[in-house]
Amino acid sequence: MRRLKLAILDLYDGEPNQGMRAITEIVKRFEGQVDFKIFDVRKKMEIPDLSFDIFISSGGPGSPLDGDGKWNALFYKWMDEVWLYNESKADPKKFVFFICHSFQMACDHYDLARVIERKSRSFGTTPIHKTELGKSERFFEGLDDPFCGADFRLWQVIQPDEEEFERRGAKILALEKIRPHIPLERAIMAVRFSKEIFGVQFHPEADPEGMLFHFNKPDLKEKIVAEHGVEKFEQMMNDLKDESKIPATYDKILPSFINEAIQELTLPENSTLV
Repeated sequence: MRRLKLAILDLYDGEPNQGMRAITEIVKRFEGQVDFKIFDVRKKMEIPDLSFDIFISSGGPGSPLDGDGKWNALFYKWMDEVWLYNESKADPKKFVFFICHSFQMACDHYDLARVIERKSRSFGTTPIHKTELGKSERFFEGLDDPFCGADFRLWQVIQPDEEEFERRGAKILALEKIRPHIPLERAIMAVRFSKEIFGVQFHPEADPEGMLFHFNKPDLKEKIVAEHGVEKFEQMMNDLKDESKIPATYDKILPSFINEAIQELTLPENSTLV
């Protein structure tokens, strides 16, 4: 049986981050089953071809609506090629996971919802509420409702186009925390674009151990406390240590996606998972 090929699409544009390290560490759990390669989408305009079986597209800095007309055009072309491939009779299908910045770009490109700038940057950990459809989502199975996610963003996905969701067969699976004192629409936090394509607004790859080490660096801790307050910092630290919060999200969502993709891609011909 051939080894599967997994592509990690790096959208960080060379900016220092924890995301790529964390994604790679999760992928390495499956190194006996997949070979992986990293593509620098924004700096080097590297895009994987359709010889890859599984794709994980990262978060990144800046506006998801802006680009240089080159790397983002290639990225959108890749998204369309994957979608059309999966819509065709070709088999096996291609599996895609969009994270944060990539998720925003996908929602905009597929005309599923509006992508707008937030009034202020979201930073730290936050409760994420399952929708009715999300309560039966297999990648959320076993997680609390609400469950906890690492959330760092200046942009958000709102105002879904119900007709376009229906046309594509896409489903909204989670929304941001309920804030009854704030008269603003809640952002969409997770979408199943299709059977094979999944995306989230938050960072399921955020690993508790790495985040604890990173954010406890004296200079960074001081900066976070100055910008967001000591209460927000302590909440984030507690959520990273609580096994039912960030550790549960980290262990469940992205590993479940990779595991399911591997199972689907290695099933005997003409068989499918139920």
